[in-house]
Amino acid sequence: MRKIVGLIFISTFLISCQNQTSKKESNSDNVMSETVIQIVPDDENQKVDIVIDGSLFTSYLYTDAYYKPVLYPLITANGKTLTRGFPVSPKGGERVDHPHHVGYWLNYGDVNGLDFWNHSDAIPLDKKEGYGTVFHSAYSIGNDQKSLLVKTEWKAPSGEILLEENTVFEFSVQGANRIIDRTTTLLAKTEISLKDNKEGFVAIRVTRALEHPSNKPEVFTDANGIPSEVKVLNNDGVTGNYLSANGLTGEEVWGTRAPWVALNGRVEDQAVAITIIDHPENLGYPTYWHARGYGLFAANPLGQEVFSEGAEVLNASISTGESLTFKYRIVISDQNMDATTIAPFEKF
Repeated sequence: MRKIVGLIFISTFLISCQNQTSKKESNSDNVMSETVIQIVPDDENQKVDIVIDGSLFTSYLYTDAYYKPVLYPLITANGKTLTRGFPVSPKGGERVDHPHHVGYWLNYGDVNGLDFWNHSDAIPLDKKEGYGTVFHSAYSIGNDQKSLLVKTEWKAPSGEILLEENTVFEFSVQGANRIIDRTTTLLAKTEISLKDNKEGFVAIRVTRALEHPSNKPEVFTDANGIPSEVKVLNNDGVTGNYLSANGLTGEEVWGTRAPWVALNGRVEDQAVAITIIDHPENLGYPTYWHARGYGLFAANPLGQEVFSEGAEVLNASISTGESLTFKYRIVISDQNMDATTIAPFEKF
């Protein structure tokens, strides 16, 4: 287990974010004042639990087993789990493809030519030189018990640190909705190239019930040419349907731009939704959506050449010592969401 280090380094950043959190909460009439949010460290198991009104919402998992820290699971106020169990806690009847799809995470498929997105135990040892790993470095909890600051290092196989990541997760509740506001700053420790790539960027792998019904097997190939078969399963109880801010639904959402996308469905007869909202200050806003019917729900502002079929090219970069910041809001709901119900969450 890594020791918790770097708290002095990140304390100023945390205080600033705490002040922002307090301001947001004081200005929001919809925040339920009686809601109790607790952030509970469990260093022995390399995780930090986020507990709302006595029940688990999610956990920050920082074990090296997943080649990046993740939030897992994502649970609604009514206790419905919206993330796939595999590979953390496999469940019967779910897909076991793409073992790098773990809970809720952020990384990318081409950082100085290295693939951080697809790295997992499924990659053969003789291929690992082409993959990068995101290592947890430190965490700190806000005094308000509503924010978690984490520091990670994006490393090449040689051990060279390419990016230092500082992320603040802010947790809140509005009505039937649990909210995660994420602010991620990527600091370049060397010259960084983020070549256009479809494998990214902020993502959730959802439970089987929120997949789109499918009647055929599919094979997907990652950026390094390694195939992964997505087999047909029993469609009973499979109810997912994407809805974008532009009015597109289902599989039509993939490869299009929009400021937000909601994934609606039902889990055990309870209406639920996951909504990912892009921030207007983000590079590439409104983002492209790497949203697949088989359960990958991702926003990718960096893969523009791929999604536009060559009409646009971004090829982002970060100079040594400079940084790039991204902000996203994730809304976990005990109801289906549409443009009307999402509107109050678009400003954050």
